[in-house]
Amino acid sequence: MKRAKTIIMLALAFIIAMPANLSAQKKGKKEAKDERVYQITDEVVVPHTSVKNQAQSGTCWCFAGIGMVEAEILRKYNVDIDLSEMYLVRWAYTQKFEKFVRMQGTCNFSPGGEVFDVLYAIENQGMMTEDAYNGLVLGEDRHQHGELHSVLAEYGKIVNRKLNGKISKAWDDMVQSILDVYLGKTPESFEYEGVKYDAKSFANKYPININDYVQIGAFTFKPNYEPYIMPIQDNWTNTLTYNMTLDELMNELDNALNNGYTVGWAQDVSDKGFSRNAGVGVVLENDVEKIRQSDPKKYKDMSDDEILEGLYKFESIMPEKDIDDAMHQEAYDNGQTTDDHSMLIVGIAHDQNGNKYYKVKNSWSPKNGFDGYWYCSEPFVRLHTMFFTLNKEALSDDMKAKLNF
Repeated sequence: MKRAKTIIMLALAFIIAMPANLSAQKKGKKEAKDERVYQITDEVVVPHTSVKNQAQSGTCWCFAGIGMVEAEILRKYNVDIDLSEMYLVRWAYTQKFEKFVRMQGTCNFSPGGEVFDVLYAIENQGMMTEDAYNGLVLGEDRHQHGELHSVLAEYGKIVNRKLNGKISKAWDDMVQSILDVYLGKTPESFEYEGVKYDAKSFANKYPININDYVQIGAFTFKPNYEPYIMPIQDNWTNTLTYNMTLDELMNELDNALNNGYTVGWAQDVSDKGFSRNAGVGVVLENDVEKIRQSDPKKYKDMSDDEILEGLYKFESIMPEKDIDDAMHQEAYDNGQTTDDHSMLIVGIAHDQNGNKYYKVKNSWSPKNGFDGYWYCSEPFVRLHTMFFTLNKEALSDDMKAKLNF
């Protein structure tokens, strides 16, 4: 009887312990799954607001721009606020449609834009909180703009066909009706912390002066320290960019981040070095001899083919190219670098080998990358930057003098 009792007690102990053991095993598997090749340590992180999700909408420019404005409000007024992207997207669609009609369909009509467009929108239309206007009225819990854009684009073609013998004056009302259906009607007023505002009065509560901001780039086909209009489709506002050398551009980026300013970033993420799984952006060296020289012991027993096959598998940290002004210009000229995405640079970091990265707030939800952030290497930023948008105060004194600010 005593032996039977002992067996029963041991069995009970085993059963009780089983969930804990399973839990530990699951935890171990999760920790193993969370292990990354790139072990990134933040050095500088500028205060900013949380990662959002643009979902199925071509509005990265607005999410990046709103992120910069929210960070500026946090810096200037010590207020952490969640602003409406879709309120400003709506304004942009209205302006783009009018331009499309005025130019008789000969200009680009797309959901894309630039970070600076957010500043234009706030100056002209004011701003609202996300709670006041989230643009979700069709029963969806995330933005789905495929149909919205298709309807507007097709209607633009209809207007320009002049089916009544001339352009109808009804187009603006029709555009507003389409936007009402897909994004919702804009409220005339809303409450924030118990006080009623409209969009203009709310913008006046936390003033953001468009004249305090500037776009800067680094291309050799334009003279340095002079403004020019970057010839890209999404620059529909023809905003000026101020040119400088690539080294100077990167120095200004560092200066801004080290002094507490976030930086809007127009760049290209179509390159295979921008990994959704690894959460990094890199430009890997493809010269086998240079790769071997970077770590002779590591690559000693590998063939050239084996080394090249390992590129962009993100199974180890591999050496990157050195990017100069000519390579940056060539990447733009051959279409390797476009402005297919906008994000917000919020910090500086390094990996376990001491390589430098920039911490970038993306708008693909916190489920992607490093909890919604990407770490882009210095070579990647040098190669794929179209331009930066930042507060003029963030520029070095030397650059302010060169640009006559």
